[in-house]
Amino acid sequence: MSQLFRKKTFTNKKDSGLIRALGLWDIVFFGLAAIIGAGSFSSLGEAIFRGGPGVITLYIICGIACGFTAMSYAEFATRIPTAGSAYTYAYASFGEIIAWIIGWALIMEYSFGNIYVAFSWSDYFTSFIERIGFDIPDFLTTSYTEAKKAFLSSSENKELITAWKTAPIIAGFKFIIDIPALVINALITWLVYIGIKESRNFNNILVIMKLAVILLIIAVGVFYINSDNWVPTNNEGVKSIMPNGFAGVMAAVSGVFFAYIGFDAISVLAEETKNPEKTLPKGMILSLVLSTAVYMVLTLVLTGIVDYRKFEGVGDPLSFIFAPQNGNIPWMEFIVSVTAIIAITTVLLVFQMGQPRIWMSMSRDGLLPKKFAEVHPKYKTPSFSTIITGVAVGLPILFTDKSFILDFTSIGTIFAFVLVNGGILLMPAREKVKGNFHLPYINSKYIFPVLFIGGLIGFHFWQPQFFHDLWNISDEKQGEFRLSIIIYIIINLILVVISYLKNLSLIPLLGLSSCLYLLTGMTHNNWFWFGLWFIIGLGIYFFYGKKHSKLNSENA
Repeated sequence: MSQLFRKKTFTNKKDSGLIRALGLWDIVFFGLAAIIGAGSFSSLGEAIFRGGPGVITLYIICGIACGFTAMSYAEFATRIPTAGSAYTYAYASFGEIIAWIIGWALIMEYSFGNIYVAFSWSDYFTSFIERIGFDIPDFLTTSYTEAKKAFLSSSENKELITAWKTAPIIAGFKFIIDIPALVINALITWLVYIGIKESRNFNNILVIMKLAVILLIIAVGVFYINSDNWVPTNNEGVKSIMPNGFAGVMAAVSGVFFAYIGFDAISVLAEETKNPEKTLPKGMILSLVLSTAVYMVLTLVLTGIVDYRKFEGVGDPLSFIFAPQNGNIPWMEFIVSVTAIIAITTVLLVFQMGQPRIWMSMSRDGLLPKKFAEVHPKYKTPSFSTIITGVAVGLPILFTDKSFILDFTSIGTIFAFVLVNGGILLMPAREKVKGNFHLPYINSKYIFPVLFIGGLIGFHFWQPQFFHDLWNISDEKQGEFRLSIIIYIIINLILVVISYLKNLSLIPLLGLSSCLYLLTGMTHNNWFWFGLWFIIGLGIYFFYGKKHSKLNSENA
């Protein structure tokens, strides 16, 4: 049993063969590339439909949770400036088995996240191509699973129904394949393969263009805001910023949190960053603050221009608000459509860079075959891992759909964030190094119990009905969420006791608590597929990783 929790000591002396080419603003731009992309140009529409204008509170909650978590990531990045992200950090704090679990979760996050992003890119690209007069058959712009599901459920999405009905039959199967998604995945894989400098330059140009257009959307959109849309009338005839209640807001957690999953991708670039102990923490926190501010303003603009109910099934919300039936500004609709293609491309790039470096780190520790750690002699990139990543993203594009991928990705990322915050709580104190980031120690002994218990009491006075109904877990609509809240409260009461007895550091403890709260928005289906993924991962670890771990020889 002790072997499962053996920890690795990291040193920064060994040359990994990668090129240190990234400065502070390169890191900030990679962060903005990953965070402001599919979350704003795609999943934001679904989040608004579920939560109404009140979904802005969820962006604040997620921003705060990610802010605390970014501080924990920054502390780890200073202590262990090597590639591997949360996987590497867990290896140093929790031990090998937890590190493997986190590494496996990150594989899911980056690979499956990029599948969703590739689908979104395809939607925008297809829409743009049609707008300029070209036509691609519907059965070549969607996945088989999505078309079949739409046909069987009599969906109102005409494109998906047409794809199913018009698809040619080859070898007894309908030939339905998302060609644009496959092509962009192949192109991004090639770009990441040929070098970090090329990826950096390409990314920085696209991010500048993306931010410029988002500022234009906000500048134009504010003149079309109808403040009545911020307090719509719900089904009971009551005006509220949360028309579907707080449970409705929390139901949007997958769509909202998906926007934030990219910021931890920055930490996998540690071995290609100049002075990572200083640069990575600053880059992470700065990109997160800027992105959260952008999302909050965008949410206000979107929900102010268009009634939240109109966002049902809308995959291009930023261009949708300027469509003829809404703002009716054709030139803005066209600009946003073009920019969305650029924005989503940057997300693909960062995720596709992150995944191979996770493979590489796990391989160097012996938990995966040596081939995954291979660095290209000319391009100085993890070449084999990059190719495998392209395949891992490309194949599922053939048989999965967006909604499943969105939920699957978010739960894995939040779980990784929980363990990163927990990992910092287990790390011993270290000496301050002038100029390097150092996570401030604030004793949580009294502060956390007061914050949590006081928060519960305050929320009880604000929403007494919520607590009155809390134990009714048999309710068809909200029972699952209420059960999650009960479990969340119990876990936090345990953390209150531990914080009092052990004088834990407040910032990672708040990060842990806030990320645990985000998990309450996940359904039993999310947890089922998440659990199945980890069972597969544990099987690989016990079959291969445990036997070939480098720590076996070091401890021999």
